[in-house]
Amino acid sequence: MSTEQVFSTPTVGVAKQLSVHPLSPLTSSEISAAAGFINGLYPAKTDLLFKAITLEEPAKAQLAPYLDAEHEGRSVGRIDRKAFVNYYIRNTDKFHEAVVNLTQRRVESHFRLGPNKHSPGDGEEVVLVEKVALEDEGVKAEIAKLQLPEGTVIISDPWIYGSDGIDDDRRMYQCFLYMRDPMNSSDADSNHYALPLAISPVVDAEVFKVIRIDLLPTGDDHTTKETQPYKIQPPNEYTPEHQELRTDLKPLNVIQPEGASFTATKTGETGEIIKWQKWSFRVGFNAREGMVLYDVRYDGRSLFYRLSLSDMSIPYADPRHPFHKKAAFDLGDVGAGVMANNLKLGCDCLGSIHYLSGLLSDPKGEPTPMENVICVHEQDNGIGWKHTNYRTGRAAVVRNRELVVQSIITVSNYEYILAFIFNQAGMIEYEVRATGILSTQPIDEGVEVPWGTIVHPGVLATHHQHIFSLRVDPMIDGHNNRLVVDEVHPMPRNDFNPHGVGYAVEETVVEESCGLDLDFDVNRTFVIQNNAVKNPINGKPVAYKIHAPPFQKIVADPDSFHHKRAEFADHNLYVTRYRDGEIYAAGKYTNQSRGGEGVRAWANRRENVKDTDLVVYVQFGLQHITRIEDFPVMPCEVIKVALKPVNFFDKNPAIDVPPSNQAFNKSTLVAEQHKQPAVSAVVGEKGEVCCSSKL
Repeated sequence: MSTEQVFSTPTVGVAKQLSVHPLSPLTSSEISAAAGFINGLYPAKTDLLFKAITLEEPAKAQLAPYLDAEHEGRSVGRIDRKAFVNYYIRNTDKFHEAVVNLTQRRVESHFRLGPNKHSPGDGEEVVLVEKVALEDEGVKAEIAKLQLPEGTVIISDPWIYGSDGIDDDRRMYQCFLYMRDPMNSSDADSNHYALPLAISPVVDAEVFKVIRIDLLPTGDDHTTKETQPYKIQPPNEYTPEHQELRTDLKPLNVIQPEGASFTATKTGETGEIIKWQKWSFRVGFNAREGMVLYDVRYDGRSLFYRLSLSDMSIPYADPRHPFHKKAAFDLGDVGAGVMANNLKLGCDCLGSIHYLSGLLSDPKGEPTPMENVICVHEQDNGIGWKHTNYRTGRAAVVRNRELVVQSIITVSNYEYILAFIFNQAGMIEYEVRATGILSTQPIDEGVEVPWGTIVHPGVLATHHQHIFSLRVDPMIDGHNNRLVVDEVHPMPRNDFNPHGVGYAVEETVVEESCGLDLDFDVNRTFVIQNNAVKNPINGKPVAYKIHAPPFQKIVADPDSFHHKRAEFADHNLYVTRYRDGEIYAAGKYTNQSRGGEGVRAWANRRENVKDTDLVVYVQFGLQHITRIEDFPVMPCEVIKVALKPVNFFDKNPAIDVPPSNQAFNKSTLVAEQHKQPAVSAVVGEKGEVCCSSKL
């Protein structure tokens, strides 16, 4: 789409406060200080490899009263600033977890983690793994057998090794090799996924050596064969210079001549508060979850304590070694913050845009700026509400203006466009757009398999699932909430319902933590209520309901490692009782994990979740049956979850949005007013009723 970006600055200010807010991400000096405290635990020449230095969020028992006092203008007490730290002693398996109290300047907790606890990858490590794989003499010998043209460039895609319980206790990477178009090897953007190779080195991530070279099966069974001379296939490029571009697309400009309608207020070096159309919330950013929203309120009323994408799992369908281990946990294995794009580099956001930058840590424990990783902008999404009085021809209509808080992550071959979307009617949507390039593998000519689709000569794209878990920590007019299940059932046919057309909503309160599933045949809906606060008009508890799309839950066998590790993927929803530190639905450490430490385990405690502090994990996703139209780059697949008010307001909360009209919107064509014939009845002085027709 031909577009024009118009950069007009929204209102941005700096809040005057004496200390860093408890929810602000760590500052650069705090990151350095935390690393310094950990380094101080060891002799001077000890080489530490830092994997994460991030905010250790305050206990809710401390923070919730703090936030309430802050909103009410009361004085707030001090909450200590703390850093969560993960690190290795370099070139060993000694993986540690620590909490540094930055306020009190001391290490509060510190311990070495046990077996099968591995850190996520990071950019520096992935580049090193690529280098190790391609410089290994055994790998070079296998590549030589391909007899490729001189100058051909080989690409290595390191994947987290995965788990199958067979000699997989050490932290490893499984590398999949590809090549650029050998006729155009100098093109660094050449689509190497169109030219996969059947050579797969395994790299030990402790000593950074190739410990095994797997040859990939390329037929319809588990058989592998010795590396043979490669039959050169044609390229399949996605970049615009390789396409015959359309010439009939006119510009579409997104222009806000008076700027944006939101305000962004800096609170120190890293904190930011966004306010828009009665909404207010804090925006955080960390290595694992990327963007996080805190203290979400509408017109001063509390709604959500914390909202974030908790986890995602992408299990693949190929049952053969080594593909059977392919099950990425992109947040836990690498991190949405680590993989976040600089959004100024592309046409990722349009209109009057405000960018937020992040601050992460590097392997040496130093701060690493992440520029423009979140964009905030408004968009028009059609009509918000409308009614035309056909008797008079008058139409009342407002546009549906939305606020988008967006981040984009690149996970090697895939892109995910992640957005919280707020509207003027009190609804929040979480939207995922999946795009990018399919992860491919070689397949022999003339072979077809039921677990994937041939998308290019010699190229198989395996079917896979994308399963996401949205963590919703509610505070619907307070923290003591309940989850209810609403279902629609027909009334029995009897004297009261003689025609058999009646139906009613049946409500069931969820008493204990558990996993639950949707049932569209009874319109099953999950609703978060505050039973202590009633709607002033109808007396119903104030609530927000969850609209989640249907998806096929994890297909892998319950005894498989895929299933055991993806603890969230077997139910549409999990509800648990809140506990500090329980944030990640698949557990804190997903790299080569074994399962048993995530939301399924938490729910199995069967704790009371009625009228207490609860957390809901909402699962959604897509079953990606690959198709040739997904290659060489995939059109966006869009999935949304909605959080929608139910008896929370006393009327449509968007009733006060100014009407949409030509003077405001400046459309170029105005249709004539449509007016229908109408009949009305008027009551006279003596009570008589007269009818009249208007044409």
